[in-house]
Order: sequence, then C-alpha cells, then structure tokens
Amino acid sequence: MSAAAAGDQARARVIAIDGPSASGKSSTAREVAVRLGFVHLNSGLLYRAVTWVGLRDGWIEAKDFARRVAALELTLHPSPPGFTLRVDGERPGSWLQSAEVTARVSAVAARAAVRETVNAVMREAGAAMSLVADGRDIGTAVFPDAFLKIYLTASPEERARRRLAERAEATPTEAVAAEARRLGERDRYDAARELAPLARAPDAIELDTTERGRPEVVEEIVRLYESRDSADR
Repeated sequence: MSAAAAGDQARARVIAIDGPSASGKSSTAREVAVRLGFVHLNSGLLYRAVTWVGLRDGWIEAKDFARRVAALELTLHPSPPGFTLRVDGERPGSWLQSAEVTARVSAVAARAAVRETVNAVMREAGAAMSLVADGRDIGTAVFPDAFLKIYLTASPEERARRRLAERAEATPTEAVAAEARRLGERDRYDAARELAPLARAPDAIELDTTERGRPEVVEEIVRLYESRDSADR
C-alpha cells in the first residue's frame, strides 16, 4: 500500500473535513484543495474500493475477510485536485458508485480490518503531501493532529434535498421527508458504531451549511487556514 509523494514533505499539512452524509464534505474539500494547491483525499472512495473488490471476488462475508483486506494493494497517485486510486493495479472506475457498493459500504467500513488498511494508506499520503481529507472520522481517528479541523453539518431536510439533487431526482415534500429519514438512520448507525464513530473532534470548527452556498463555505475554510498558517509562521 502506498501513496506517491509530492510537494514539500516538511511542510505537509492536513485539513480534516468531517460531517454526516450529504453535508457537502467532498465537494467543499475538493474546492478548498484547488484554492490552496493541496490534494483532495476522499476517504469514502477507499472504503468503496474495498467493498467493490470484496463483492466482485466473492469474499465480502468470507471467514478470511481480514486476511484478504490486509493483502490488498491500495495505491493513491496524486492527480490534482485529487488522486487516482488503484486496487491491486486496477482502477475501479464507475463501479465505486454502483448500487451494490452503496448498499454495503457502511457495514464494510465499520470493520476493524478495513479501517486499519484504509487509515494506513491515508496517513501515508498525509505524511507525504498537503491534503484536504474528508470523511466521518478524519479529525478524530485518522489525523487527530490535523492542522485544521472542520465539521460540516446541515439540517436533515437540506441534506435530503442535496442528496436527491445529486441523483437528478425530483424533490417533492414527501421525497425529501423520506430521504431525510434515511439519512437520519445512517447518522445514527455511524454515530453508534463502536469503531471510529461519526463525531465532531473537540478542536474542530463546526460550520452549518444549511443556508450557506458552497462558495461561501469554501471561502471561510480558506480564510481559517490562511489565518492559522500566518500565525504559525
């Protein structure tokens, strides 16, 4: 497992962006990375990659699951503003977003063997280059010493509207309410899991994005980083 090095390792910094589903983490993190010249690391893609290969090769419920996960070669190659991900030399492509992977990824990501493998890959990347990493436990479990920690949130209804819009689905009141319930169930599952639950780090800055557009949120995170960077020089 490896991540190609880039940039000035001595000055490598991590901005950790956490929050529940559909709070705008990935899109915000990507734009912040572009603004600062960092690389965006979407932790969800790594968990999806493990889920994808486990489903494809038929060992997602195998007794030797942990051994198979540990044997995977997950590689991240910087391709700004993000990374190119390969699993045992193969690019998963659009399969990462398939319905089958989506249905299983939460349970797979909760397994200790998976988190150990994925966290090692992310930490190696964070040691080699400056990242904007997003997920649910980036600032609490993966990079507890991150230079800047942000926790994004939004109302369940706004998050539901965003999720439906991502799928190019209509957003009548009934559909929004149903999606909000599904997101609430996911939140409760993520917050209650024993290993690396969804939580705001004590030193994370919480930003409610319910009534704020992405450009405004990105601008504030960039400002927070630049202010902290200036004070650290």
